Amino acid sequence: MNKWHVYVAKCSDNSLYCGITTDVDRRIYEHNFSKKAAKYTRSRRPVKLIFKSASMSRSSAASVEAKFKKLRTDKKKKIVNDLKSFNDYFNIES
Repeated sequence: MNKWHVYVAKCSDNSLYCGITTDVDRRIYEHNFSKKAAKYTRSRRPVKLIFKSASMSRSSAASVEAKFKKLRTDKKKKIVNDLKSFNDYFNIES
């Protein structure tokens, strides 16, 4: 099933957090208000969604997430500013 998304959130300290989920709105809510938030974002609240990818399989989303996390911060910021750049960089068909 192709219902997974890669998302990028901007934390209160201007750092970026990348994750995968089937429900981006729910996950951002959890990052901001729940104990289910990632340990990284719990101390950097509030977080704001700045990017959401097209739907894809879980394995594809996990692969894109891992590749994204390995990038330098300046490259991450450049890629999330443009959906086409993100899709092109990770070879995602929208």
